[in-house]
Amino acid sequence: MTADRRLVLGPLLYHWPTETRLDYYRRIAEESPVDEVVLGEVICERRLPLVREANAKAAEMLEKAGKTVVQATLALPVGPKERAALSEVCATPGPVEAAEAGALKHLKGRPHRVGPFVNTYNESTLKVLVANGAEVVCLPWELGAEAIATLSGAARAGGAEVEVQAFGHVPLAISARCYTARAQGLSRDACQFVCGNDPEGMYVKTIDDQPILRVNGVQTLSVGLQVLVDEVPALLKAEVRRLRLAAEPMDMVAVAQVYRGLLDGAIEPAEAHQRLKPLLADREVCNGFYHETAGVNWIEAAS
Repeated sequence: MTADRRLVLGPLLYHWPTETRLDYYRRIAEESPVDEVVLGEVICERRLPLVREANAKAAEMLEKAGKTVVQATLALPVGPKERAALSEVCATPGPVEAAEAGALKHLKGRPHRVGPFVNTYNESTLKVLVANGAEVVCLPWELGAEAIATLSGAARAGGAEVEVQAFGHVPLAISARCYTARAQGLSRDACQFVCGNDPEGMYVKTIDDQPILRVNGVQTLSVGLQVLVDEVPALLKAEVRRLRLAAEPMDMVAVAQVYRGLLDGAIEPAEAHQRLKPLLADREVCNGFYHETAGVNWIEAAS
């Protein structure tokens, strides 16, 4: 294992039953080669009471297995309850990841992480975040190769690092309204947690019955999975030493093993594609954002 290259599992964005959640993190703790795991309810404050105990148990399992556990804040706190929850997470003694700008005030002067929901699009923003105490900044999903390389250099010059999400559905938007509840004729305040019926988000389809988006409660996601494999050597050349995998409902232990191999130089991209193919099943894939085109596109590697 290359010691300075870190593999990170991002927060679980979906609403899963407690036992499913715990079984998932048990496997991550016992079998996966990830170095760090981001926990916490990032999407919906209403889910917090249902997942708090499970996340605490998951943190205990992961830390016992030697994983670094990072607690993430809500991405869109809009009311008093959400702001109170944000303050509570920011007061956690261990590593904390700010999922939105309001958390940065609580974390100022303390070493912390910044998540991909914060719009870190240029060097000036990155400089402000690092001056505030950010040690790691996970970049937004829609940045292209040139911007990533530039920000990686700027982060290293300031004594910090960037992180790039190499695998997972791309979060496109988040709202104060719950799309999933509305689709079922319910309000957000009386949602009956129907988002739990769709473990990978609910399809939104065109009138021609073609899926174009996934909806996860208040969040909109891409239909396809962003899969950066052929791009990993270029990321390493740009001195990006941290790759993030989204927590998806599939064999993430096997996915993590593939990316660990790529990070360590133990396997080539061609082998990584072959090993990922059966894990993806019939899911669409994309990598367009990295190649500075429409995110939904899939750009084949040059021969």
